[in-house]
Amino acid sequence: MPQLTPHGIKLAVHIIETDFGKRASEVCECLLRRGTLTMAMISRFSKLSSVKVRDCLLNLIQHNCIQAFALEQEGGARDTTLVVTQYMALFDNIIHRLRFPKFMTIASKDLDKESLEILEGLLYHGRLTFTQILDRALTSSNAGNQDTYHEKFIQLVHSRFLERCPIAEPLISLLAEGETPAKKGGGRSKIVVKEVTLEERALAAAILMDAERFSVSDDGRNETKKLRVKVGEKRKQDTRDKDIMEETKESLWRVNFDEFINHLRIKACIDYVTTQYDNDTAVIVNSMLEGIKCTENTVSLSLISLMEVIKSKGLTMSIERLRCSLQQLDFCSNDADMYCINLKDTIKKAQMEEVESIVKNRYGISEFRMFRALSNGRPLDTNKISERTFVDKKTTPKLLFKLWKDNYIQMEKVSTGGARQTDYFLWRLKKDNLWHQVLDELYHAALNLRLRYDHEVDQDREIHSFAAEKVPPEIQKRKERLIKVRFLLDSSLMKLDDAIMLFHDFLLKR
Repeated sequence: MPQLTPHGIKLAVHIIETDFGKRASEVCECLLRRGTLTMAMISRFSKLSSVKVRDCLLNLIQHNCIQAFALEQEGGARDTTLVVTQYMALFDNIIHRLRFPKFMTIASKDLDKESLEILEGLLYHGRLTFTQILDRALTSSNAGNQDTYHEKFIQLVHSRFLERCPIAEPLISLLAEGETPAKKGGGRSKIVVKEVTLEERALAAAILMDAERFSVSDDGRNETKKLRVKVGEKRKQDTRDKDIMEETKESLWRVNFDEFINHLRIKACIDYVTTQYDNDTAVIVNSMLEGIKCTENTVSLSLISLMEVIKSKGLTMSIERLRCSLQQLDFCSNDADMYCINLKDTIKKAQMEEVESIVKNRYGISEFRMFRALSNGRPLDTNKISERTFVDKKTTPKLLFKLWKDNYIQMEKVSTGGARQTDYFLWRLKKDNLWHQVLDELYHAALNLRLRYDHEVDQDREIHSFAAEKVPPEIQKRKERLIKVRFLLDSSLMKLDDAIMLFHDFLLKR
């Protein structure tokens, strides 16, 4: 589960309020701030009636913003257990709602109109059965037919843009005495055992195996046979047909957010290579990352295989040029003409560049040099920093204290022993703490952009109240200005979201 930041919670609550209303946002905020809760506890903390809480929960579950799970607890009597339904907010899925336009842009490059219609319906309606997907697609389109949409649906599942929904309410059983859920992690020299949270256990229990998660089976074909009626006609079913429908429980489908985030992760790596090197190198990296799954962090490819991939795209590049470009990639290692790219290293380099850009724009070139001097994590004293950055020794402490005051660097006072005791300061950069702070600042900026955008939308409503043929010149100017402002805010929010994904979504948490 992601470590939530204060402004991250505020942004998520604002998204829910905009899309689903005030009551839903109160329920969501309660879960984001307090963690997993029962329906009774949500009603108590939010001061909403149980009926309103239930309706909000059902709506948010429908749109993949909340996951329910049944938790086994010890009962009052000896050797008895109780099963209580708990609810948790899915922060990542809530923030993904900002990215629906990006997801549609990604899909539009490879998919046709019918596939995009199916995808759009699932993005904005949450979970749907195959029957509901077909109903919506056929109602909104006059061109496609049932067989066409059925084929497009299967293609979307096979390309992993769609998936079966997780288990609605998985059972989390009690742990045996002395048993603690754990997962391995850490560096090369030692294994650190991390405790698995209740939320992580619930998500792991809810998710389906890939064989079932991306399996179409015969559900679509069976449902297509049941829908052999013209759009707009009233379906008439006899008692036997109704019994069959009740016996056959359709699977629910949703958009696979992981696949879209993976496409955006690859794009971020290619953009970083393009800015740091050249277009030829970016083409090579793009060829290596083509088809990588969202669970992979490294990609290995031989020089010959890479040449074949580049030729298959209709590009020409000599093997000497290819080898030269690969050698200049400091995050690309080779062993006997086998080249390996680590996406995790690439994302970390892009993260550092993003933070350095923030420091440079917010503070200045001298502070940027000092920050870069500390970027390797090793502590340096004030004089050493002054020597490495060519900043005056009298000015250096003032600039360092500015960065320290805003928690961009850490400071430690060290005293030397002996007769003549002297004090000096050691400065260092702790990336984990700073990255968490930068992420919260990005959420804060995104929230401000969303609030300003909502304000402009309200202003736009006032202008649209005038009749089109009787618009005064000053109102027309305001209208043109609002269009430009809204476009600027929208594009700024999308760019800001790229930075948010860099720090929150692209590094695999598995």
